[in-house]
Amino acid sequence: MRVASGHAEGEAMRIYLGSDHAGFELKEQVRGILEGFGHEVVDVGTSSEDSVDYPDYAETVARAVAAGDAPFGVLICGTGIGMAMAANKVPGIRAVQASDPEMARMGRLHNNANILTLPGRYIDRDRAAEVLSTFLETPFEGGRHQRRVDKIGRIEQSSE
Repeated sequence: MRVASGHAEGEAMRIYLGSDHAGFELKEQVRGILEGFGHEVVDVGTSSEDSVDYPDYAETVARAVAAGDAPFGVLICGTGIGMAMAANKVPGIRAVQASDPEMARMGRLHNNANILTLPGRYIDRDRAAEVLSTFLETPFEGGRHQRRVDKIGRIEQSSE
């Protein structure tokens, strides 16, 4: 498997993974998918379908990715929307919610997304595997898109 973000083809990466209760079942499947791809998975929880607050898991994964502990993170909640909103509050994070491979590809290609959020209630294991594979294999295109990503960074800095 070719991987983006400066990693060589076939090179294993550390990937942070988290979910809330609504994403727990898919998270368990995604962990297996990522390990099957050969990656090291740091699963920050949750560990059951008992109700929890998604921002707690989004923050843990986002801070790890922003700190450089891993090049990518994956977050799962019912829709993937809340996780993306919470993760994007952490400077340096560009989380994209994707339920199909093309959205994942464009999130990486044009936006240099570093966290993928998935909708646990609206995607099955096979589709999640396609989205994950596309997200991890797609490199950031750079060029004119780098200018736009830099502008996002300046917005973050002006908000601190």
